[in-house]
Amino acid sequence: MMSNTNYYCVIMAGGAGTRFWPISRTARPKQFLDIAGTGKTFLRYTYERFAKIIPPENIIVVTTERYYDLTREQLPELLPENLLAEPYGRDTAPCIVYATYSLLKRNPDATMVVSPADHLIMDEDRFRTTILDALDYASRTDVLMTLGIRPAKPDSNYGYIQAVGGKAAFEKDEPMPVKTFTEKPDPALAKVFFDSGEFFWNAGIFAWNARTIKQELEKYLPEVTRLFSGWENVFGTPVEKEFISRAYSDCIRISIDYGVMEKTDCAWIYPARFGWADIGNWEALYSHYEGKDNHGNAFVSGEKLSDGNSDLLVYSKNNGKLMAIKGLHNYMVIDTDDVLLVCPKDNREFKDFIAGIAMPDYEDFR
Repeated sequence: MMSNTNYYCVIMAGGAGTRFWPISRTARPKQFLDIAGTGKTFLRYTYERFAKIIPPENIIVVTTERYYDLTREQLPELLPENLLAEPYGRDTAPCIVYATYSLLKRNPDATMVVSPADHLIMDEDRFRTTILDALDYASRTDVLMTLGIRPAKPDSNYGYIQAVGGKAAFEKDEPMPVKTFTEKPDPALAKVFFDSGEFFWNAGIFAWNARTIKQELEKYLPEVTRLFSGWENVFGTPVEKEFISRAYSDCIRISIDYGVMEKTDCAWIYPARFGWADIGNWEALYSHYEGKDNHGNAFVSGEKLSDGNSDLLVYSKNNGKLMAIKGLHNYMVIDTDDVLLVCPKDNREFKDFIAGIAMPDYEDFR
């Protein structure tokens, strides 16, 4: 199953991965780790998934300069010109601006799928069919397509999308226009969306042709795109790195969701039915771990001695260490060579906790 030569894939792999501290650190964040226990890192897994439907020479990875060598190490077959290095992360919108202009310089007829590097896909055959269908539709129309996931709970970590047609949209298996797009609502609003039965989760996987996303980026984010003025004469030349460094020095931090998708009239949704998980934090890893015992305890690695625990997540990098735990409910115990974390499993409590930690060289512990 191979797509045409105008199809491209952009993998966004520059995040810091702080929500998986202390396993994920500044020096090696989660996309370069095998946190999900698949035998491959998130980045490697994502690359191989798309390489089955996108010509390998059309796969672009965007990361930061700090992770350039690490990306080359994990994807040695990636063409050097297909590794775009941002000076530093500015969230997804500037990343997509850079990738879009780069692709337009190479191929004005490019249609691209844009994906994070840290998703878990359960049915890869259906995933590939869905991606190719979305690319085909986007190549022929001026739409910004996002994949929509039927929500499992009222989770405020995701964006929410209401398709035209309301509840009836869940029964369709085809692209539909978006009625409302709300990026990461507060918990109360997320519950309203979930209870209504009319909203999808935003998977953060997009498909669009390069001309359309360029038009919408320049319409809604001129404060970003104007920093790339002159890209046509610079990209693919020896001065590209210097040009990008100047552009990013004045660039705001903003996501594609806030910057474009909430505002555009071109937003469409494709219901995804291939089984999906954004393994973005410890709570998400626990939710999708299949080896829980009868009390809901997930021992992802390490020897265990457990009594009176429930809904517990235990993750150890030392498989020879005995983890003896008693009487914990809805907690996580994360053990590394230099950090032991014991904390409620709730992602909001975890974020509040690590944000308040005061220690020397804190960046080394993130």
